[in-house]
Amino acid sequence: MCFAGFPDNISMQKQQTTVTVLRLSVEETDSLALGVNLINKSESDNFVVFKGDDNGVPVFRVCRNRCKHQGGTFIKDIEDLDSSVVRCTKHGWKLDSETMQYVNPPDSFKQDELVGELDDNGRLVLSELKPPQPWQRDSRQKEPLRPGEVKVTYLTHASVEIDFDGLRMITDPWLTGPAFARGWWLLHEPPADWLDRLASADLIYISHSHSDHLSYPTLQVLQTKNPDIPIYVGNTSTPVFCKSDQHGVHMTDINVLEFGVWKEINKNLRFMILMDGVHPELDTCILIDYKGHLILDTVDCTNPNCGILPENVDLMMSDFAGGASGFPMTFYAGRYTEEWKENYIKRERRKLLYYKTQVVRQVNPRVYLPFAGYFVEAHPSDRYLRSINTKNDPNTLNDLIRRYSPHIQTWTPLPGATLDLEKVLRSGSISSAIKNPPEGIKIYKDLWDFDNYIKSIDENVDNEIFSYPEWVEYYYKWCGFRSYNLVVRMIETDDLFQPIEGGYDYYVDFSGETPTFPQHPPDETKNYLEIKNRIGVHRETIVHGMFWDNLYIGFNNRISRTPDVFHYKFWNHMQILLPLDPPDWQKFLDEQRNKNAPKRTKWKPSHRSLISGAQQSFTSIIPARSDKHPSVLLSLSIPFAVGLVALFISGVIRYFNTGDVQR
Repeated sequence: MCFAGFPDNISMQKQQTTVTVLRLSVEETDSLALGVNLINKSESDNFVVFKGDDNGVPVFRVCRNRCKHQGGTFIKDIEDLDSSVVRCTKHGWKLDSETMQYVNPPDSFKQDELVGELDDNGRLVLSELKPPQPWQRDSRQKEPLRPGEVKVTYLTHASVEIDFDGLRMITDPWLTGPAFARGWWLLHEPPADWLDRLASADLIYISHSHSDHLSYPTLQVLQTKNPDIPIYVGNTSTPVFCKSDQHGVHMTDINVLEFGVWKEINKNLRFMILMDGVHPELDTCILIDYKGHLILDTVDCTNPNCGILPENVDLMMSDFAGGASGFPMTFYAGRYTEEWKENYIKRERRKLLYYKTQVVRQVNPRVYLPFAGYFVEAHPSDRYLRSINTKNDPNTLNDLIRRYSPHIQTWTPLPGATLDLEKVLRSGSISSAIKNPPEGIKIYKDLWDFDNYIKSIDENVDNEIFSYPEWVEYYYKWCGFRSYNLVVRMIETDDLFQPIEGGYDYYVDFSGETPTFPQHPPDETKNYLEIKNRIGVHRETIVHGMFWDNLYIGFNNRISRTPDVFHYKFWNHMQILLPLDPPDWQKFLDEQRNKNAPKRTKWKPSHRSLISGAQQSFTSIIPARSDKHPSVLLSLSIPFAVGLVALFISGVIRYFNTGDVQR
């Protein structure tokens, strides 16, 4: 059920209720064939029923005909006609209806099941254990608001400041520095006083541990001003702040809340944190209640609260852009041609637009705000990513919402712009309720201080552990991933994914009880991943025991796979389930030194400039823009173009001079 990941004692579990959702007639029950049956009773009541036989006794596995990913419809596929597998029409996910386990992607999710039983008359009865709608407990009537009593100020990306009559709450403060190592940079320039706003806020909500929401560069600055500010997170099975020590962040007042329970702040303000139905171990969203007025922030949740959401809220905020994954942009070989990638991205962005439109219309807010998608692959070495990873325009989504639901007011925000909730509720007009920043205020960033942040990452390249080849075995045994048919080749490269002096190139075979480290490619019986990693980000990940988000979501690797299958179990482990404590590298070094272990002759580049591929500094690549929302294919300056040519030529020369770098 949806409640995987909840603590055993959470009161929310006790409030499930059993509701009959469908009762077939005797004739309809008798007509069910062995295997898959698709039952369509109405537009909203569609079911997948698998009928099996247990020594002559019929048994049933039942679910709603709704894909767990993004709500698509299952059909019988011609290639699976003789099996129990059905395919989603949206993204091709496949569900084995006999086990209710998704088989594409493999080793991933289980479908939320209904209860299918025969009653005394031989009729099949389908019942649902409904997730509770906890906001209905102790619900409040809306009280009148005064002008200016509730003000929502957009800061940047997924960060907003909400002022409730002088009590200020800030969400997901990514306000400086990169996210995912060096892959994401802020598109919008936050208000100049962002640090003062953040340090003086009354509370902060952080939805999950991805670094565009849990921004350690932002928190590192914040803790010098106010380390004691209350921060609220959900009780996810992977704790949100589990890697804070590795980042040097030590906030003192972190509050972990159970899902679906009101947190009272004062007599007027309360909120509850809700989980994501697809990633309950990671993602959360938040519902805020001020004097009966509801604000719903679903952030990045794929299936917030298992799709059961409050309706007719006053304000809804959600992501919209897409492009927040390495797939398919960072993949090569096989089908991953530029044309295939372009068509796939275009198709998926369109699907996402219509899915977000569907969710917004379901919630039916008075005002909708698209956010959590304002990032850019700004560094010169990621020009390719920036050109291909097109993202949805928030205005396009807002236009689509208004086309189907013209009564919903939509707001495409500018950093520093403020919405007066009372004004829009009273007038029904968004324009009269928005106060935009003054003329001349910078909207889009054109300086990111690349060198400062990337220097910190690349300092890990010189860590002594990499002088001993034994680090590979030590690290992957620490990871704890095993007993899975997969061989991974990890290749360290420069920033342009070309071979680099002193880089490692090694294989890890995870098929046994402990990983092994072959010297040659696997045979065709083994699944195979080849991953080229930027040496700085790769070694930072290893040294600090970080999750692999920085490599994959941060576009800091290039991936080829044979066969072309998503290995959910592997990626889920490396991105969520790694040990919380980092490897004990001091113990490793002591062991190597005590036994006089030989060091590798070349284990790092002889010059730091070899990492980037050029001896030059990049601080700005995107010229300042005016008041229009830029396309993702941002204009490049002539000096930047010249710099890219130099990077390319340097990489080609070193490619032929260096050759393949082996462990």
